[in-house]
Amino acid sequence: MELEKFLSELEEFGNRNDSSKTDRTQKMLNITKDTGEFLTVFIKAAKSRSILEIGTSNGYSTIWLAVGAKYTGGRITTIDFSEAKAEMAKNNFEKAELTGLIEQVVDDAGNFLENAQADAYDFIFLDSQRSAYTAWLGDIKRILKRGGTLIVDNALSHKDEMDAFMALVDCDTDFTTCLLSVGNGQYIAVRE
Repeated sequence: MELEKFLSELEEFGNRNDSSKTDRTQKMLNITKDTGEFLTVFIKAAKSRSILEIGTSNGYSTIWLAVGAKYTGGRITTIDFSEAKAEMAKNNFEKAELTGLIEQVVDDAGNFLENAQADAYDFIFLDSQRSAYTAWLGDIKRILKRGGTLIVDNALSHKDEMDAFMALVDCDTDFTTCLLSVGNGQYIAVRE
């Protein structure tokens, strides 16, 4: 299947699904297409190879990350708590013919982060439970290599939920940060 066409189908599915559901756990809450394009280009430019995604959902964002990882010879570990969404994502990875680049983990993100190896990742994409971000920050910093990048989605669309986390990272002299108005807002932190 042509990847661009498949990504368009997933985007349409996510939009249709989310407009018909009221229960947040039933929504896909996918990134925007321009965010996907941005992530792919960023991974290629930074030559990121060890990539962590927190918040798989149906795998739409993971596929965009994998397009970049395919170029760099990288691999992605993606975490989600929902077994149903993990199964949906697995099927989408198979259709996209990208399963060889992706390791799926069904786990609580906090538990995964706590047990992850130090300096394991050079790129982390965070699109999950925003209320937990400040609690996760110590482990995120520990597992992000020096020179590595953290990108967090929804920095503008959910600014009120992101303010405390962004303020905490902005105050940490080990990070250089910026906020971009791509998609729903991308908060970028590079570890010094």
